[in-house]
Amino acid sequence: RWITVDTSRVALALARARVMGARYSYYLLADSEEGKLKEAEITRSAPSEKPVYGDIRQGFVYERVPHITLKSIANNAEIDVIWEKWQEVLEPLRARLNEALGTRWEEWEIPRSDSPEWQESVHALHSEWWRARIERQQEIDASIAAKADFEYLYDKPYEDRKTVRVAGPFTVESVSPYRTLAVDENDEMIDPANRKNPEENTGKDFAHVVLENLKMAGVQQAHKEDRIVFSSLAPWPGEYICGEGRYVESGDSGVERRAAVFIGPEFGTVSRPDLVQAAREAADAGFDVLIACAFSFEAHTTEFTKLGSVPVLKARMNAELHMGDSLKSTGKGNLFVIFGEPDIEILHEPDGMLRVHLKGVDVFHPQTGEVRSDGPEGIACWFVDTDYDEESFFVRHAYFLGANDPYGALKTTLRAEINAEAWESLRSDVSRPFERPRSGRIAVKVINHLGDEVMKVFRV
Repeated sequence: RWITVDTSRVALALARARVMGARYSYYLLADSEEGKLKEAEITRSAPSEKPVYGDIRQGFVYERVPHITLKSIANNAEIDVIWEKWQEVLEPLRARLNEALGTRWEEWEIPRSDSPEWQESVHALHSEWWRARIERQQEIDASIAAKADFEYLYDKPYEDRKTVRVAGPFTVESVSPYRTLAVDENDEMIDPANRKNPEENTGKDFAHVVLENLKMAGVQQAHKEDRIVFSSLAPWPGEYICGEGRYVESGDSGVERRAAVFIGPEFGTVSRPDLVQAAREAADAGFDVLIACAFSFEAHTTEFTKLGSVPVLKARMNAELHMGDSLKSTGKGNLFVIFGEPDIEILHEPDGMLRVHLKGVDVFHPQTGEVRSDGPEGIACWFVDTDYDEESFFVRHAYFLGANDPYGALKTTLRAEINAEAWESLRSDVSRPFERPRSGRIAVKVINHLGDEVMKVFRV
């Protein structure tokens, strides 16, 4: 899990790149053959014969700290077995050593260091006896530690160095900021409109700030020449529509068009019913086009592009508009960007598998009133959720069509040779085959070079 306090596009892009290009440790699962062998090695017991399923919920094989007590030593019957085994090695060596030196040393009387007056054969017997004695003690100590009570170190699982783990499907989530309500000395909310000092009421609300920046910046599309420049933009007293804008179509006609402006919540998502109600209100008022400005749209709003003769343009607002009055209205930034609907085809394979073909993006040009299809060259990356649950989008397939190789860092990190065709498939406009989803839905998310994204859901 990657946590960042900065919600800018650069910070999120860096976070995604680091997560996708990093190499992670792989740990021994308790419910695996390797885990059973490691557990048997630690506890000095026979491996379990239970079947394994690779279930991560069973945990890992952890390091542990023994609690050695006199009771655990006294009840350890394995110590006697180890003692008897090594006595068969130590006793003949002790007898030969006593015979060579003419002594009657017991085991505890044999000196640790040898004498320089001894012969070479006696030196060898003495060294061999002490080597066996040390190995016996080490085996006894290991048995005591294995049979004693212990505590698991859950933060130190055993690592499997034969396996490399990389990032799997992950999501980028955010927590919306919150507002605090001011209260007076009686714990009652303060209404800004009823403040005693009239100078404190000069602040602009969110809708006013958006309309002011929309008039200065206009609405930008994928191409720089496709830009809506308003000749006038004034507030509109509607239920959903809060602004009326006028712009002139490019070309020989030079017809002036009226655009209804719908502004989504400052901290929230615009749903499809909101767009439908706003489009109906725009049609009743005789507007030529509806421009919906919001920070984010629900997935189902992608399919809603027109109501009757009124086109619906969804313009994503830049997060810098949260700055309010602190944002300078220069008109140079892409504060409002329209990203068209992706042109996608579902391919059915003979073996029942599915593929997704991204042909490009269909962009509506309000200056000419036409819908033009652009190729995939205007797309930076696109993702596929092969089993969309209508709640969270999981990146199960990721493809990058930009000039830079996003998996370059991952290639270096893996330090291994991988099929070049597999790497090349990650930079394709046709996805790899996948099984038919259980939910019956897939979702495709497309992101352009400006960082704007659109998602479309398909039933398969």
